[in-house]
Amino acid sequence: MLKLINAGLGRTGTTSLKVALERLGFGPCFHMFDVVSSEKRLKQWERIICDAQPADWDAVFDGYTSAVDGPPAVYYRQIMEAFPEAKVILTVRDAERWYRSTYDTLYQFALKSQENPPEARSRQGRLYRVTSTMVWNGLFGGRFSDKDYAIDVFRRRNLEIARTVDPDNLLVFDVKQGWEPLCSFLGVDVPPEDFPHVNDTQSMRKVLQQVGGGGSATEPA
Repeated sequence: MLKLINAGLGRTGTTSLKVALERLGFGPCFHMFDVVSSEKRLKQWERIICDAQPADWDAVFDGYTSAVDGPPAVYYRQIMEAFPEAKVILTVRDAERWYRSTYDTLYQFALKSQENPPEARSRQGRLYRVTSTMVWNGLFGGRFSDKDYAIDVFRRRNLEIARTVDPDNLLVFDVKQGWEPLCSFLGVDVPPEDFPHVNDTQSMRKVLQQVGGGGSATEPA
């Protein structure tokens, strides 16, 4: 059963948070990488995101204690309803740096797939359909290349979460803050080692290349 839900969008330190949560005993932690690497999970999220079928959240998160990154961040409200006792973490980051990082990594997967559409039933094609429906055409309304618009969506979304989630059950967290606020929120001891900082831009580009959507980044409009 999920004990913790991360509502922060990708490129806000979600992979570092995954590693930290597992170190603190809140693992296994679900991440978008679990969808990329699993045919079963990809099918589950295709049904939820692309086909708008009702989600069996217990089945989706079977075996997991926490969930970070997309798709959980996008569906955090529905997941909160399914697991009302779960705590919520909103990972945040400077909006300009978040946009640059997202444009240089995740959005390149979308651009490459637009320029050279993959076969619809290929893994790359299916992942593109999921992320496009959920994020690029969903959350950002097909306007992510408009930097000012995308940053406004990012900021307004964070403000809405901070305003509507019970403050006693919410941690607004920048991974640069390290262990202390996270451990205090979870009621656990601070580990002796440094807080993990993983999955930088270069690492994410390598992951995208592995699923066929990588490539060199161009400048945003």
